[in-house]
Amino acid sequence: MTDTPETANWLGLGGRVCVVTGAGGGIGSAIAATFAAAGAAVALLDKNAETCQATADALAAKGTRVVAVACDIADPASVDAACARVTAALGPCDVLANNAGFLSPGALATLSLEAWNANIAVNLTGYFICAQVFGRAMLERKRGALVHIASIAATNPQPWSGAYSVTKAGVAMLSRQLAAEWGASGVRSNAVSPGLIRTPMSEAFYQHEETARRRAELVPTGRVGTPQDIADAVVWLASDRAAYISGEEVIVDGGVTQTLMGLIPRPGFTQTATR
Repeated sequence: MTDTPETANWLGLGGRVCVVTGAGGGIGSAIAATFAAAGAAVALLDKNAETCQATADALAAKGTRVVAVACDIADPASVDAACARVTAALGPCDVLANNAGFLSPGALATLSLEAWNANIAVNLTGYFICAQVFGRAMLERKRGALVHIASIAATNPQPWSGAYSVTKAGVAMLSRQLAAEWGASGVRSNAVSPGLIRTPMSEAFYQHEETARRRAELVPTGRVGTPQDIADAVVWLASDRAAYISGEEVIVDGGVTQTLMGLIPRPGFTQTATR
C-alpha cells in the first residue's frame, strides 16, 4: 500500500527525537530502526561505541537524522554528557526507550555483592538516571513518552540468574511510578516485557538444536520471538496511537506466560495443542 499524507505519519512520530539506550545491537538496534522507519530522528546510546556507530551509519545511509553516543547509563555524568550531545545534534528528547541491560548467571546463595550491585546499577538505576536526565525536557515542554524494557522474569522468577529478575521487577514498578508522578505534566510511561526472544545475549542457547526446539515448543504461537516483535510494541507505545495508555506493562511473549496451569496434570482435561 502506498502511503498517503494521512497515513505516512500515522504513528505521529515524524520528526520527533527518540533516544534508545543499548542501541548497538539486538532489541535496541531493532527499536532504533523502527523509530527511524516511522520518520523519527534517533539518538543511539550504547557503552560499545563501535557497534553503536555502525548502527547509526546504517540508519544514516537511509536518510535518518541520527547521532551515536558512547554512554554508560550507570554513570550520571556520562548520561548528562550524552543528553547534552543529543540535544545539540537533534534537539530535546521526545521519547526515551530504556533498553540497555545485561544478565549474569549466579545463585543467590553465593552471589557476590559486587555482582548484585553491578546488575542493579545498569538494569535498574541506569533506567532511573536516563528517565531523570532525558525526562527533564519532556517535563518542561509537558509532553513525552518513556518505554522501558522489563521482562516476563519480572513476575516469573528466573532462578540462578543473579539479580536479573529483581532488576526487571524494579523496572516495571519504576515505570508505573513515573506514570503516576509525571502524568499531570503530559508525560507517559509504559513497560514492555519480552518473553523468549532470540538476541545476541541469548544466542548461545539456540546453537543447540534440541534446546532451540524445546524453547519454541513452549510458546503457544509456536516460535521464539525476534527483536522486531519487541520493537513494534515499543514504538507503538511511544506513538500517538497509544496516547491514552500510561502505567501499563505490555507482555510480548507469544503467550508463554499463560501456559502455567496447563503444566499441572489433570486427568480427563489435558489435551495436546494443535499446530
